[in-house]
Amino acid sequence: MRRLGLALLLTATAMRLAPAEGLGLGRAREKRWSGEPEKHGGTLTKKPPDVTKSRKLKTDQLLKVDDHDFTMRPAFGGPAIPVGVDVQVESLDSISEVDMDFTMTLYLRHYWKDERLSFTSTTNKSMTFDGRLVKKIWVPDVFFVHSKRSFIHDTTTENIMLRVYPDGHVLYSLRVTVTAACNMDFSRFPLDSQTCSLELESYAYTDEDLMLYWKSGDESLSTDDRISLSQFLIQKFHTTSRLAFYSSTGWYNRLYINFTLRRHIFFFLLQTYFPATLMVMLSWVSFWIDRRAVPARVSLGITTVLTMSTIITGVNASMPRVSYIKAVDIYLWVSFVFVFLSVLEYAAVNYLSTVQDRRERKIRDRVREQSLPCTCGMSHTRTMMLDGTYSEADTNSLAGYTEAPMVPEEEPEKQEHMVVHLSVSSESTATKKKGLRNFSIIQNTHAIDKYSRMIFPGSYIFFNLIYWSVYC
Repeated sequence: MRRLGLALLLTATAMRLAPAEGLGLGRAREKRWSGEPEKHGGTLTKKPPDVTKSRKLKTDQLLKVDDHDFTMRPAFGGPAIPVGVDVQVESLDSISEVDMDFTMTLYLRHYWKDERLSFTSTTNKSMTFDGRLVKKIWVPDVFFVHSKRSFIHDTTTENIMLRVYPDGHVLYSLRVTVTAACNMDFSRFPLDSQTCSLELESYAYTDEDLMLYWKSGDESLSTDDRISLSQFLIQKFHTTSRLAFYSSTGWYNRLYINFTLRRHIFFFLLQTYFPATLMVMLSWVSFWIDRRAVPARVSLGITTVLTMSTIITGVNASMPRVSYIKAVDIYLWVSFVFVFLSVLEYAAVNYLSTVQDRRERKIRDRVREQSLPCTCGMSHTRTMMLDGTYSEADTNSLAGYTEAPMVPEEEPEKQEHMVVHLSVSSESTATKKKGLRNFSIIQNTHAIDKYSRMIFPGSYIFFNLIYWSVYC
């Protein structure tokens, strides 16, 4: 019995010591995992932890997000917080003349200091976060003035980057595509240059709370060298800043991204100017066509007029309905007037030809009616009758005959003479010459076509010289 009781006592003692040893072992493991100092050879060594590499602390605990009210700006109640901005333009996607706007993709970066986000770091390295932390802290409320549409790219995730430095400096970057209005002047279109601006401004904070500025002056704006547009040549980018006033809220800092574009003219030379010039030159072909070929000249004139109307309609369809005259309108409408005048020229030629033929017919009829027969002082076998319808050349061919007064019957000895008396009415000859004199050079149909061959090309060349010297 004694032996049995001793065995039971030893068993109970062993069971009591086992949990204590297991607990000590667990505590030792926990100490090794948590980085608590250990004793080596009786000397205590402790390495200061780097909180940026700690596994236990969360981001919220590291940046003390829950310990501060980030609905208020940094240094609330104090001076205005400076927020630097720089921009890298990735691309100019499109320029729309009809909508008077442009689309640009850019990287927008903000720089400011928020001491509430400072943290301890022995390596002085920054920490980088994505867009999930942006919703928990204060960021500048910069927006695009005169923006029509804008969005932050979200493929594959939101293109937002937040970088926090140990001293509280913050870099906030995002990739944005924005479509903004651009007031364009088309008075010199398509020989024009356009200047557009993208404007940035704080929506809620006036200049007393937030001072928005370009971080590095003119160097704050950088562009990709590969940026190109189909219709425009990008001449320059530059930055400016000024104050904007709103009567109900106050003064705000506003930043401007200005860029100047010059339109490529070669496209419009091929599509507008050359076709219009060729149509005008084609209308001049009718001056070399016989005026009696009515179908040929009329169809040529109508075809050129309709083609010019089509060119004018096509150009205006791709342009906004502005109330002032554009440079291309001047060229096209002057060309249209030249084509239209060539049609009127043939109408004048045809009308004056008809009038001239009618007048010549009346003159011939009047001469025929007023002419008198000639009586000659010779025998009846040699008597000639000259009508007034003979021309002056026919009359001159009778130069061998002597004009003399009629021989009276009582002088029979003079009847054997070869004397011809031309009783051509002097009134008919004078009337004919007077009618020919009344036709001026404009009424000469051949003269109209002849002078049109010189006047029309010369006037159009003169117009082109003035036009290109003014707008180029």
